[in-house]
Amino acid sequence: MRVLLVDDENEFVTTLAERLSLRGYEVDYAVKAIDAVVLAENRTYDIAVLDMKMPGTGGLQLKEMLARKHPDMKFIFLTGHGSVDDYRAGSSGAAGYLVKPVDINILIEKMKKAVGK
Repeated sequence: MRVLLVDDENEFVTTLAERLSLRGYEVDYAVKAIDAVVLAENRTYDIAVLDMKMPGTGGLQLKEMLARKHPDMKFIFLTGHGSVDDYRAGSSGAAGYLVKPVDINILIEKMKKAVGK
């Protein structure tokens, strides 16, 4: 499974990428939305795990940008600031919405379910 991780917290996203890679997933990551868009122009991903709140372009806006290029891509949202409004927005059209710190096993379960594996 090819996974794109996007989170503005560098230590968090690099650690998560490493943990998923050790479990056999092909993972790329970005700390800025524009970098994620560039990655997605050059590669196809099964799923993107996006931070809801990032400076500039947030997760919801990034999802729309990525989905236009890759309509079959699935999405999971992560947040450190869980609110009812974010939950509603993130749950609509996404395979999951998780609050950080995320349990790696739950994330993997949601990813597998989203892509049908």
